[in-house]
Amino acid sequence: MRVIVRTVSELCITVGAVIVLFVVYVLFWTGVRADSVMDEQIDRLRAQWERERARPLPGSPASPRKQRPYAAGRPFAIMYIPRFGFTWNKPVLEGTDTGTLKKGLGHYADTARLGERGNFAVAGHRRTYGDPFKDFPELRRGDAVVLTDGATWFTYRIDKGPYKTVPTDIEVIDPVPRTSGYTRPGRYLTLTTCDPEWGHSHRLIVWAHLDSTQPVEAGKPEALRR
Repeated sequence: MRVIVRTVSELCITVGAVIVLFVVYVLFWTGVRADSVMDEQIDRLRAQWERERARPLPGSPASPRKQRPYAAGRPFAIMYIPRFGFTWNKPVLEGTDTGTLKKGLGHYADTARLGERGNFAVAGHRRTYGDPFKDFPELRRGDAVVLTDGATWFTYRIDKGPYKTVPTDIEVIDPVPRTSGYTRPGRYLTLTTCDPEWGHSHRLIVWAHLDSTQPVEAGKPEALRR
């Protein structure tokens, strides 16, 4: 009997240790690794933009990256959300598959390009892999969401959200989302993440409109000035 009790106790301790290690991995290590990967993506983008500014297309004042197709799994923009703090910035990559979302935010490939007419839709993890959208519920109407592609700053202003829905509600990323309050085509931004914080039974959504643009040479937009 004592042997059985000892064996069960040891098994419980082992299982408990495994659970603790798993929680540490989920809460800490994936975040550390994800932060490092996202920093690498941003560094890669900035280095690419510097190279392109140094070698503009002959006879063309336009940046070549504005005409380049987004490559699956590759970064093409950086997002800033002042509501999350002035040090918060994340890379935006093409696609929303699991591997891509481990490296940053993901652009829904079948939605509009950045700044263009239509709905530029982006997804991000609420928890794990750097917790990019951990504070998503704090977003409010009027908050700025700023992005840059290295040539232009795009400032969007939130109009509605966070709005709670189910994962099957794919209409939230339509060109004119039915529940967004928009009634006509425009230049919109949709952000999506999971809800509850440690689950995925629902989605939280915010919608924004393009409020202003300016070239990077003009300096940071007002929304990013402290």
